[in-house]
Amino acid sequence: MSRITAVETHDIRFPTSRELDGSDAMHPDPDYSAAYLVLRTDEAGTEGHGFAFTIGRGNEVQVAALNALRPQLVGRRLDDICADPGTVYRALTADSQLRWLGPEKGVIHMAVGAAVNAVWDLAARRAGKPLWRLLAEAPPEWLAAQADLRYLEDVLPRERAVELLRAGRRDAGRRTAALLRTGYPAYTTSPGWLGYSDERLTRLARRAVADGFTQIKLKVGADLADDIRRLRAARAAVGPDIRIAIDANQRWHVRQAIEWTRALAEFAPYWIEEPTSPDDILGHAAVRRAVAPVKVASGEHAQNRVIVKQLLQAGAIDVLQLDAARVGGVNENLAVLLLAADRGIPVCPHAGGVGLCELVQHLAMFDYVALSGSTRDRAVEYVDHLHEHFTDPVRITGGHYAAPSAPGFSARMRPESLARYRYPDGEFWAADRAGRAAGGRRDTERTVETA
Repeated sequence: MSRITAVETHDIRFPTSRELDGSDAMHPDPDYSAAYLVLRTDEAGTEGHGFAFTIGRGNEVQVAALNALRPQLVGRRLDDICADPGTVYRALTADSQLRWLGPEKGVIHMAVGAAVNAVWDLAARRAGKPLWRLLAEAPPEWLAAQADLRYLEDVLPRERAVELLRAGRRDAGRRTAALLRTGYPAYTTSPGWLGYSDERLTRLARRAVADGFTQIKLKVGADLADDIRRLRAARAAVGPDIRIAIDANQRWHVRQAIEWTRALAEFAPYWIEEPTSPDDILGHAAVRRAVAPVKVASGEHAQNRVIVKQLLQAGAIDVLQLDAARVGGVNENLAVLLLAADRGIPVCPHAGGVGLCELVQHLAMFDYVALSGSTRDRAVEYVDHLHEHFTDPVRITGGHYAAPSAPGFSARMRPESLARYRYPDGEFWAADRAGRAAGGRRDTERTVETA
């Protein structure tokens, strides 16, 4: 029987802070990074890839968490995990000693998500299908068993999950054809990083409209006068009919979130994203009541499905932004999608980063084809960074994600990218370190000569 024979891990970091790509009010200098793992097997051509997204320092801690899962993964039979990926999810989340580090939150839970996503990547590759199609064509009862509904049964009994999935399969063939024909709606954050100049913001916003996007997003929250100026420039660039979302990245307390959002209301923001702490369920609810008709969006930092459950129970959000790598992988995100479908809440997944666009497109496309059946008021975030490092990068046409056709979860990074950006000894970082050392020597020499 074929088995997992090794778990290979990598600390991969990209120097995005040098161009201020990804900058926002809470994270002014992110170096987009991935704690990356590969499940090696003794079956020719079969492996699984996954990762947890971080923004630089601390990525080594995330890699250490991946390494802690190795004993639970090596030796597992491929037939078993492909027939039931949930066995891996349940084993990893049930490890009593590792669970104590969460439970089901933080670095250890993100490691679980990376490993679980790698298992699903392996299963989809072995089945010869892109993950979205593997999920969309799976029996509803099997999918409901994969979803982690523990702690959710008071609001989402398993019978209800099966009912939702059965209903979602009706007319799935027509939606699959539509998806393959036109793709899935996207919105772009590429113009809106906080460190970008007004000229760059304006140029990229106009380009986004020309490329077919009907929504852009701007980072806000550091300085109100700057935000007013930048939003005025963005609205002038895109016109009145393009949606502009704004994202505070958790910067504000509740009262400040309300006052600041109201101050920006003249520019008709579509939603305010993460207006306060992602753990403050009732704070989000208070903001939502106070800033309507501006919508409240959150969820990318929801630590697990239970936080999502409470966001929905409290009427705290209008838009749910799940993240492919923050929670426990596909199994937990199936539960999140079911919660949203049951409440009729649109899902606009968080993406960008390293590979998040590649992953989350599959979840959104499954949701459209075989669960919610809708793309109304739904779009997947798109950021034009780092896709070239993946063997199956996203493709955007006319403001839409083209449906992936290659088998797997689109998670595999190019070997040359792993070699170049592995930290601290990859080709890029070794050369960077040598260059900095040489620069320091030259500065010392100039100081001596001057003296």
